[in-house]
Amino acid sequence: MPLHLIKLCVGADSIRDMEEWVAEKLAMKRAAGEKAEQTHRTRMVPKRAAELLDGGSMYWVIKGQVAARQEILDIRPFVDDEGVSRCHIVLEPGLIPVHPRPHRPFQGWRYLQAHEAPKDLEAGAGALAEMPEALRRELSELGLL
Repeated sequence: MPLHLIKLCVGADSIRDMEEWVAEKLAMKRAAGEKAEQTHRTRMVPKRAAELLDGGSMYWVIKGQVAARQEILDIRPFVDDEGVSRCHIVLEPGLIPVHPRPHRPFQGWRYLQAHEAPKDLEAGAGALAEMPEALRRELSELGLL
């Protein structure tokens, strides 16, 4: 069973907002002649990297709710210019919406067990998948989802 990470997405108001940010960053990398891959830089290197690389995802908390996930492709520890150990978590650029679930703020990232992770919001989920994200968020906040 894979292990996941959960992280706050600071600055994004919606999944669409985050998708646009990812697309912009990838376009900037292509224009600069760099490899177009999405990385998330973090201070701590996950000690359970092998479990994360065995099908794990980064679950994003957007505006107080777990809203989407991205598959983790690689974990690359490095030392920055100031000699501080850091880590790049390489992510699949596409975001996968999940069933919204409230989550309180926290710092950094946390491990998320597979059985605790919200299920994907697949296209076959009917009206819920077709519902605007803001409406899903509001209904979830009211405890109706």
